[in-house]
Amino acid sequence: MMIQAIVFLPLIGALIAGLLGRTIGHRPAEFLTTGLLIIAAVLSWIVFIPVAFGDGLVGAVGDGHAAVLKVEVMRWIQVGDMDLRWTLRVDTLTAIMLVVVNTVSALVHLYSIGYMHEDPHRSRFFAYLSLFTFAMLMLVTADNFLQMFFGWEGVGLASYLLIGFWYTRPSATAAAMKAFIVNRVGDFGFALGIFGAFLVLGHIDFDGAFHAADEFATTGLPVIRFLNWDVDAMTVICLLLFMGAMGKSAQFLLHTWLPDAMEGPTPVSALIHAATMVTAGVFMVARLSPLFELSPFALNVVIVIGAITAFFAATVGLVQNDIKRVIAYSTCSQLGYMFVALGVGAYSAGVYHLFTHAFFKALLFLGAGSVIHAMHHEQDMRNMGGLRKKIPITYAMMMIGTLALTGVGIPGTSLGFAGFFSKDSIIESAYAFGGNIGSLAFWLLVIAALFTSFYSWRLVHLTFHGSPRDPQHFGSGPHPDPAHADAETHHEPIDDSNADDHAHASVAHAGHGHDNHGHGHHGSAYDNAHESPNVMLVPLYVLAVGAVLAGVVFYGMFFHEVEHIEHFFAGSIYVDHDIIEAAHHVPLWVKWSATISMILGFVAAWYMYIRRPDVPGKLAASNPGLYKFLLNKWYFDELYNTIFVRPALWIGRAVWHGFDDWLVDGKIAEGLGRRVQNVTSWVVKLQSGYLYHYAFAMLIGIAALLTWAIAAGGLI
Repeated sequence: MMIQAIVFLPLIGALIAGLLGRTIGHRPAEFLTTGLLIIAAVLSWIVFIPVAFGDGLVGAVGDGHAAVLKVEVMRWIQVGDMDLRWTLRVDTLTAIMLVVVNTVSALVHLYSIGYMHEDPHRSRFFAYLSLFTFAMLMLVTADNFLQMFFGWEGVGLASYLLIGFWYTRPSATAAAMKAFIVNRVGDFGFALGIFGAFLVLGHIDFDGAFHAADEFATTGLPVIRFLNWDVDAMTVICLLLFMGAMGKSAQFLLHTWLPDAMEGPTPVSALIHAATMVTAGVFMVARLSPLFELSPFALNVVIVIGAITAFFAATVGLVQNDIKRVIAYSTCSQLGYMFVALGVGAYSAGVYHLFTHAFFKALLFLGAGSVIHAMHHEQDMRNMGGLRKKIPITYAMMMIGTLALTGVGIPGTSLGFAGFFSKDSIIESAYAFGGNIGSLAFWLLVIAALFTSFYSWRLVHLTFHGSPRDPQHFGSGPHPDPAHADAETHHEPIDDSNADDHAHASVAHAGHGHDNHGHGHHGSAYDNAHESPNVMLVPLYVLAVGAVLAGVVFYGMFFHEVEHIEHFFAGSIYVDHDIIEAAHHVPLWVKWSATISMILGFVAAWYMYIRRPDVPGKLAASNPGLYKFLLNKWYFDELYNTIFVRPALWIGRAVWHGFDDWLVDGKIAEGLGRRVQNVTSWVVKLQSGYLYHYAFAMLIGIAALLTWAIAAGGLI
């Protein structure tokens, strides 16, 4: 019953809060959903601890491929020979995801009690949070492709509801639509991959698919004939499945929805866009690692896309001004690291970074929410500064999250924050992979580590250090900090995102009353800034512990000795002995490369935003094209708008006016209506209302009938 409770407690909370929230009241709905999530989180740790520190998953049975505990819920679909059961699959990989999903979700629920306390629709918000958690749990406990797709689409729906929670704001509804549509692009590929897997492997369940894939080692890989062209079936299937992962995990080309999703409340960003939904693609590739191992080409594509994503998102994060968008692009970049690990075959390292990243990125998002809460919903870092004196606890928590994200630690020792161990393991694995693709990935990741350090410390310096830059704090006079010039002077009108962000964040959420968290309206946001309540700080404390200890405590299980890794994962993912061993024997300079990059990024940020705050403005002025290019996110939104959105709108309007208005409405519907009117106008004339007309018609009818009868009888 423990596994069922872990999965279905969030659903129970979502149903009660969603259906009965107005009846029972907001406060009971908050406490109920939060309490159920805390119970689910505790139970998840009870399941995970024996896996991590004991003899393995309690009750697991080996099936020839992995040690798995299966809990049947009900018979789901039965069509012909296919008897599909709704079964909860729990192995080591699932146990890791249960801990990540439920721990972060429980803390976000608790945090939201304070953050959303003024919103008049918060019971609905908590219902959406719990519904999302249930969908994510359905995804990670799936025992077959169809069950995974059910959870996959469930998190897409829940994310749409959460991103567009403040639906009276056009920007929020647009962001929700964008996330939904872009994810559908990836999901289309994912669905085709599932169809292909069933067609080629003959199984919809994972165990059957894995065993069928194992048989290809002796029988040879299957081939699909397409347009007189023979293609490797497993390569096609894996690329289609990875297309789904690109959408959910916001990889390069399908990444555009993630930064805009920051329009949702900050707890949504922490839950969906730091620790759960965006890691669904990473989880899926790790789960299906036995299939991906059959296609080296598909794995190379995973490496290249992951490395480009890590680099691209890091470059954009360098110049963002909205505090949440900086962290959002950081998430996108770190997901690229995870996919590089999966692509080179170091699946355990990718899952390791997923695990540690959940703690420090959720910490950063919730810490940013605490800053926004303190600053009267100000999100633009250019209007902050000096906040470490006002909110010292939030500052300390953000520092811990930043140290973990940038990977502070000493190579070759057990000293370091969580991100140091997991990120370095990926960089070392990329170097060990070798070849042109391995070298490309290694250098892009090292450069991304440099940029990560720079934009992370830039966030800290602009937000917490220096003097206050709140315009109200200084009246209408000139801005005292020259660092403000880098965005003030060159913040182009075409970049709607950052300009809009703090514009709508600074005002009340229309129709929702979620405006000031109790701040007064007199004086500046800086003057009124104060520390968040304990209900918002306690989750930060818990996440900070994970950001400090998750790396060193679990290093041996994810990336130390191959035998230990195999024992820990117990067949739930593929473990490549060669890549793990090679990663531990890379040159010393490779082990130090990420640390050196981190130091260089820190020094550059300190120099540009503390020592010489006039430098950023001058640098932007001397390179306006590059600054504008990065500020506008490589113009992907504009490019997609030109290539896809405008042609689609043009076709839609042409079809609407040409087909619907002219043909359907004009010729078919209206034309048919007019013909009916013409016919009935003649028929109506037969109904004159005079008795002698009807008698005359009857006589004519009788005469015609008699004539026919006589003729038929041969009398004429």
